[in-house]
Amino acid sequence: MLTVFIVKTGDVLQTYAGSLPRKFFLFAGLGVICLVFAGCGALSTGYDVAKGTAVTTYKVAKVATDLTVGTVKVGYKIGKYTFLVVMAPLDWPMTHDIESIDGMSPKEAIAKGRVKNAPYVVKGNRYVPMSVDEALQYSETGLASWYGEETRRQKGGKMTANGEAFDPKKPTAAHKYLPLPMHVRVKNLQNGKSMIVRVNDRGPFVDGRIIDLSAGAAKQLGFYRQGLARVKIETVQLD
Repeated sequence: MLTVFIVKTGDVLQTYAGSLPRKFFLFAGLGVICLVFAGCGALSTGYDVAKGTAVTTYKVAKVATDLTVGTVKVGYKIGKYTFLVVMAPLDWPMTHDIESIDGMSPKEAIAKGRVKNAPYVVKGNRYVPMSVDEALQYSETGLASWYGEETRRQKGGKMTANGEAFDPKKPTAAHKYLPLPMHVRVKNLQNGKSMIVRVNDRGPFVDGRIIDLSAGAAKQLGFYRQGLARVKIETVQLD
């Protein structure tokens, strides 16, 4: 069961690309429309999703991202895990020094919805993400690190590689090659703890590390103090 709820906390709903009606019809095609205007609180609606591994998850999350601009928030649940998505203002700095995405400036690519699995450049190095089909089969074991606690002390906020507002407390992660957004289950092989995270950023750009988790996720997985942990990550399958 996947539950989606959309909350509008401001006065104006904007989108980076496309009209509001088109986004509404697209979301309806997935089986649910729920928009709550300022002061009305949150409305949630549940619907069954056929078992389709990360493809269905990716499509739902992509539409949620398209609808989530400025003060609009989209929340959804996968099992017991709740995810809240907020798009960052385009003038916010990014969490990493991405030089280009799909041959464009990062902000232009985000505005045009050209991030998903587009090639990108960081410090002169070009990275080519895997396709969604490849991501469905993805599983890897290696070192995980965490990032983002320092953003708490900075004025304003930081933007992830796909344009979301980064919050170090949320269950999110950065990956160099997965499509954005994507969901993976991360298991700490040292203590057996596991959780699902939303991959919405790029990194880690340090040799020998396969995923960068938010500080909040690192705390839940029990390696915040150590800084590193050996983990297994695999794309989420919806039941």
